[in-house]
Amino acid sequence: MTRPVPSRRHTIAEDLRRRIAAGHFKASERLPSEARLAALYTVSIPTLRSALALLQDEGLVEKIHGSGNFVRRPRHRLTYIGGKGAAAPWATASDPLRVSVHATNLPAYGHLTDLLNVQPHSPLTEFLAVTHEGRLPHSRAHLYVPRDLVPADLATGPQLPEEVEMHLSQLRPPLARVEERVSARLPTPDEMTTLRIGASLAVISITRVATDSAGRVVEASLLVLPSDRADALFTTRSMTEERISTT
Repeated sequence: MTRPVPSRRHTIAEDLRRRIAAGHFKASERLPSEARLAALYTVSIPTLRSALALLQDEGLVEKIHGSGNFVRRPRHRLTYIGGKGAAAPWATASDPLRVSVHATNLPAYGHLTDLLNVQPHSPLTEFLAVTHEGRLPHSRAHLYVPRDLVPADLATGPQLPEEVEMHLSQLRPPLARVEERVSARLPTPDEMTTLRIGASLAVISITRVATDSAGRVVEASLLVLPSDRADALFTTRSMTEERISTT
């Protein structure tokens, strides 16, 4: 039985893969232009781009519009820890990651009314947390909190992540229930632009809703973690462990 002949794009991708592994093209280095590579491999530009797309899907090459194709440095992986005791989305970051947080007041609309179980136009504060690794965006999270649980000095503008978490935890009632919905999907156009990822790189999407003992939603988080740089960990404690911890 004869083996199928590899397509031209797979042959080109394998050759570039070997060159990168051998150090011919180093991390963060710009590859030759697409026109030059197409001439080198004697193929059309579309065929060359198809080969590069394979490497982009693997996270080996990153295409930056207007600048070219670059060998990607392996991205730092973070682990999202799920469960009732989980910290705020930005608290999962650690060296070499840094987080910027920007707060905005807005009325509840669309899916937010269902997510927080509030009436349309109810006052909310949105915290947009974007994690960076060096100059590159790494992941992002939207945190929505009822306005009355947010101190006035945190309600707008850029904020320090640790101060936001400290103040919110002081005003927030004790959590009675946390529901987390995790899915893998392809990124939206907005996520592709913000996180500088390709259309075929799956993201881990986490929707986290926290309620207090009265059943009120006190926090709702929407996290987007590119799958090449994040894991999600959920630990279930046995009933015996629960009884021991409460005695």
